[in-house]
Amino acid sequence: MNGTKPAVIKKKNYTKHLVHLFLLPSLIFYVGFMIFPIFQALLNSLYSWKGLTRDHFIGLQNFIRLFTESPFKEMFTRALGHNVIFFVGMIVCELAVAFLLAMLINSKIKGKEFFKTVFFIPKLLSVIVVGFLFSLILNPTYGALNTFLGFIGLESLAKPWLGDPKTALYTIIVVNSWYGFGFAVLIFLVGLQAISAEVYEAARIDGASGLKMVTRITIPLAMPSIMIMTILTFISSFETFELIYAMQGSSGGPYFSTDVLGLYFYRLAFGSVSGGDSIGIGSALAVVLLVIISAATAISMFFFQRKQIEH
Repeated sequence: MNGTKPAVIKKKNYTKHLVHLFLLPSLIFYVGFMIFPIFQALLNSLYSWKGLTRDHFIGLQNFIRLFTESPFKEMFTRALGHNVIFFVGMIVCELAVAFLLAMLINSKIKGKEFFKTVFFIPKLLSVIVVGFLFSLILNPTYGALNTFLGFIGLESLAKPWLGDPKTALYTIIVVNSWYGFGFAVLIFLVGLQAISAEVYEAARIDGASGLKMVTRITIPLAMPSIMIMTILTFISSFETFELIYAMQGSSGGPYFSTDVLGLYFYRLAFGSVSGGDSIGIGSALAVVLLVIISAATAISMFFFQRKQIEH
């Protein structure tokens, strides 16, 4: 018996470590498609380039050019401003509406499963398909929206929604909100369903009702789901590319009124904005975008966690 015991222990330890091998495929993909490109972009941003060939080490010169040299600094500032507007617009158009709809579904309304399915359907579509469809719907000549406005006698409200610099970005924000708010509804609904009915009952006994119930009970207790969706919305707003590219092209037209950092990076890295140093300056922009997203996400998580502790 004593002679077989070490072998049994060794076999158990071997089996325990063997389980870790199941993580290896995911780890390889994560390192290959996430970690390696990040380090590669950081390395590329520190060199000058001749076409597709890395030339010599220049330190932070690409970053300095990005922030101080024309036209890079003007395009960067404009695109960053559009990303901020995009984020604020998504908070108002997507998250606020999604939270209200989640509260409605969470109440005693009939057909909850039907509404959850209907709201989530747009998320199943390709972003490129959504962009193409709404480009047709918003066409100023034969688009369904302007045609409908004319049919009901509101021709004065008909506009070239994507052709006017004053409305193009906000129109895309509304389209993007329509595309993604179904996912937000589900996340908020999970958070609302996690709130015990006993908490509401105790609040009613204490005299709380209406808006006070929402601000003092529902929102604080649903803060984890709000935190998750706010952070995800920020990341998606600063990574947005496909929908604007599909609807307005790589220049973010008209007249760069819908230009964002994702489009600007695309033009820098694969276009002719920066000439022979396109990869270097494009990589510098990618690193800056990574820093912005990482820093803002870390600050947001710290802020929300602190709020949770206070409550």
